[in-house]
Amino acid sequence: MKTNSIGGWAFLIGVLLALVFAFFGQFVDWAWLLVILGLIIGFLNITERETQRFLMAGTVLVIVGAFGSEGLSHLMYLSTIFSNLVALFAAATIIVALKSVFELARR
Repeated sequence: MKTNSIGGWAFLIGVLLALVFAFFGQFVDWAWLLVILGLIIGFLNITERETQRFLMAGTVLVIVGAFGSEGLSHLMYLSTIFSNLVALFAAATIIVALKSVFELARR
């Protein structure tokens, strides 16, 4: 299995789990799993050519997700979905940003 395929599956599973955990996560705290999947996405799924677009999209997702989870706190499930997506994408965005910085430093 190619690493890009593993990263793609991690992305798909992460988004689905973010949705599922919003409805069933109140029983068990599974945020660490979303963070681990985010790390896998950042390490394996994003190529150097995709870095700039991913960082822009990831940053927007994290910012909007954070504000969305606070602003929609009265809508429990929607707020939790946003919080879960922030856990997933913040980890991926941090890894891709670090990879980008290291790549720039090597040049």
